[in-house]
This record gives sequence, C-alpha cells and structure tokens, in this order.
Amino acid sequence: MLTPYDTTLPPDLRALKEKIEGHARDYGLDFFETIFEVIDADDLNEIAAYGGFPTRYPHWSFGMSYEELKKGYDYGLSKIYEMVINNDPCYAYLMRCNHTLDQKLVMAHVYGHCDFFKNNAYFAHTNRKMMDEMANHGARIRGYVEKHGEDEVEEFLDRCMSIDDLIDIHSTAIRRRSERSRYDFAPQREDGTKSTRFKAKDYMDEHINPRRLIQEEEAERRKSQEQKARRFPEQPEKNVLPFLLENAPLKPWQRDVISIIRDEAYYFMPQAQTKIMNEGWASYWHSTIMTEKALLPSEVIDYADHHSGTMAMSGGRLNPYKLGIELFRDIEQRWDTGRFGKEYEECDDLDVKKSWNRDLGLGRQKIFEVRKIYNDITFIDSFLTPEFCVEHNLFSFAYQEQAGVYYIDSRDFEAIKQRLLYSLTNFGKPWIYVVDGNYGNRGELMLMHKYNGVELRLDHAADTLANLQFFWGRPVHLQTIVDDAPTILSFDGQEHDINTGGEIDDVRGDSEE
Repeated sequence: MLTPYDTTLPPDLRALKEKIEGHARDYGLDFFETIFEVIDADDLNEIAAYGGFPTRYPHWSFGMSYEELKKGYDYGLSKIYEMVINNDPCYAYLMRCNHTLDQKLVMAHVYGHCDFFKNNAYFAHTNRKMMDEMANHGARIRGYVEKHGEDEVEEFLDRCMSIDDLIDIHSTAIRRRSERSRYDFAPQREDGTKSTRFKAKDYMDEHINPRRLIQEEEAERRKSQEQKARRFPEQPEKNVLPFLLENAPLKPWQRDVISIIRDEAYYFMPQAQTKIMNEGWASYWHSTIMTEKALLPSEVIDYADHHSGTMAMSGGRLNPYKLGIELFRDIEQRWDTGRFGKEYEECDDLDVKKSWNRDLGLGRQKIFEVRKIYNDITFIDSFLTPEFCVEHNLFSFAYQEQAGVYYIDSRDFEAIKQRLLYSLTNFGKPWIYVVDGNYGNRGELMLMHKYNGVELRLDHAADTLANLQFFWGRPVHLQTIVDDAPTILSFDGQEHDINTGGEIDDVRGDSEE
C-alpha cells in the first residue's frame, strides 16, 4: 500500500450497502455495525496474508502467504471476493474491480458472517476490539525488534508460531483446574484420609490393627503425597502453550511474545471450529437475499455462474460452503415439514416418510437456533442424516498405493459421518498433553500424545520437541506410539533419542471433545 487512496464507499455502493443491510435486518439478522472499505486486488491480497489485520506484527510467513495469493490472482487461479473481520464494528473489504453484482453478493455474504460472529456461542469469548489489539501487538513486537534485533525476535517468533495450536480449544468455557494466587501463602491442608483401623477391644487392638501395617500404610500415603507435590500439573493438561507461558524460564519480552501468540490463537480458534457452519450460514443468506430481494433480472445468469462456482465440489477436497448451505437448507426443510422427532424416526413406511409433511413452519426458527449454539462437530453429529448423504452423493475415499489412485472406500452413512467428524476433531491435529513439568525430579518436561490410531510424523515431532526444549531449557520427552509400540521421543538440546518399550503412561485412547 505505497500509494494512499480513498477506501470509502462511493455513492453507488453506499446505496447498495444500505439496501442490502435493510434486507438482512428484515430477515432477522443481528450484527454489529459493518464498515466496508474498497481496495485494490493487491492490497486485498496483502491484508489477507496478514489474516485480515493490516497492522499486525511483521513476519516472513505473511510475506510468503502474500506471494502465494498474488501469484494465484495474477495467473487467474484464485480470487478473493470478500474478507470480513470479527470485530465491533466489523470491517469488510471489497475488491475495487468487482462488478456491481459481485459487490451485492459479497455484501449479503458479509452480513451473514457478521451475524454469525455476534451470535454464535463459540465467538462469545473473542476480543471485539481485535483490530486495535492487533495494532498493539504489532507495536510491541516492533519495539522488541528494535531493542533485541530482528534475527533474535524473528527466530523466537518462528518457534512460538510452530506451537500456536498446542492449546486447549475448550479452555475458554471449561475451567480445567482451580486458579491459585501467587500471593497465597497459606499452608497446604493435609490429606484428611486416616489410616485403616478396625474397631476392637483394647486387649485385641495389637492383633487386629498391627502397628507395623499401619506405619507402612502411613509411609506409603506420605510418599504418594510427596510425589504428587513434586509432579505438576496435578492432571495432564492440553494447554501446552499457556503452561510454558506460566512455567518456562523466559525473559520478560519472550513471555510477552508468547502471550501475544496465545491471545491470537484463541481469537482465531472459533473460526476454525465453525468453518462449515460460518460459511454455510453466510452462503445461505447471500443466496436468500439475492434470489428473493436484491437480484435484477439482467443479473440472474451471472449470479448463477458465480454462485455455482463458489459451491462447486472438487476431488479430494470438501467444500465448506456447499456442505454448510445444504445442511442449513436441509434442517430448515425438515423442521418446516416435521421430519424430526420420535414419530418420524420410528416410521417404517418409506412412502409415508417421503411424503411426510406436518406444515409446522419451524425451519427458519430452527436454523437461527442452530447458528447460535453449535460448532462444526456438533453440527455434523446432530444433523447429518443418511438421506442427506444419499441425496448429495457423499462417500468416503481412500488411496490405493499399488495402483496410485483414489477409490471410493464406502458409501455407508456411519463411515462417512465418522470420517467427517474425525477430520474436524482438533482440526485433524494430534492431541498433546503436559504430563509432568518435573519429570524424574530433574526439572525435565514430559508430554503425552493421545494416540487414536494415527501415528505422529517423526520429523514433525522432532522439530516440535526442539522448539519446546528451547522454551523449557531442559530435556523434553514425548510419550507416543511408534510401529504399534509404546515409545518415548526425547531431545536434550543436542541430539534426539527414541526409546521403545518400557512402562509409560497409557497413551492409547479415544480423542476427546
């Protein structure tokens, strides 16, 4: 953005904005004030590379993203039609070279996103002044660059950004452990558990309650309490990044940089949790507003072309726009006709089920309810049906190594649903827990991979361990499964080590949440 220019809406687009906004509110959408800015394609690519925040801190990865977006646009491979920021007020960017039809479609789509940002429960904890907060983050990191040097700060940022997904995505709503003030100097309460003593007469007490057994029991209890005191956290924690922030031996500026990465990770987290719902909701409303209110007869063909391009499915990739909008439409149709509940589910007559219509008219009310309290996992789990999979020709696929081709693995509903849910759980990434911050009573860090059938990539695990060891300053270990055998991966700051076998914590288990 070397040449400044006016980004405010021209009169024709302002009139369109007011009209589209009126239609959106008439349909019941509730959103923050939305500010549209008109910018050139190159500037839109630059803002998109920064995640929508032009004042964000500098990092080489943003430049790499910009080059990718720019080349895609220059060669006609991709185009960003819209970008909207979860903020109060919401900021949305329009590409200056878009046709009027595209600008109307984008505005309608943006208002769907803004309504979702404001009302979905998973966005409730996010900072609604993030545009200002990002500028603050950028200023702080630029200050550290001036003070400590670009190379040192950039290297530390690289390490932080490599583990920015090692957070507990549900910690904003669930308190995993009680908070304890650093100024709480009250003595720890002793365990109230008493030694096992049986009621007996005085002359029989030595025989029924031998002192040797009672002393051994008390010694074992004291040993257990000492081990518990040495081991922290008391229970395995998935919040690896905040654990490092609280306990790693970091310099003040390093601790501040980690806190910035953590805050931004929590801010962007709901967008990943609700990608299918968010895009489906926005697509539903741009489709509804355009086809029922804003579309001119001369624009129908172009609209159908652009809309179908957005909804198109491609091999090997799930389109969240398509899946989301079709599921919302299916929910609306089912609740309008009464195709839900015990009576409908227990009906065995297929002809009756096909013509089922109770004329309840609850569809629009239901999709607003769904938009408010669900995320992608619960959305798919609750509303994906066998009939939906058949109608939209959904199937799971696999790769055949010998032939070098993909093939249809299954059209079974449960297999399709489980494959979808598996890809969405923790965004397809491994569950990593902090098990012990004082492993072996040597100040070493022990982590655990919750194994669910998919092994870690050892090269990725080695790089991650190296970065974690840099933060912790002591050897770092990771319990996992390699070749179906319990394994501990270690890095002491100089070399990696792999130990197979032995007794370690149970790392097998179903993925949670």
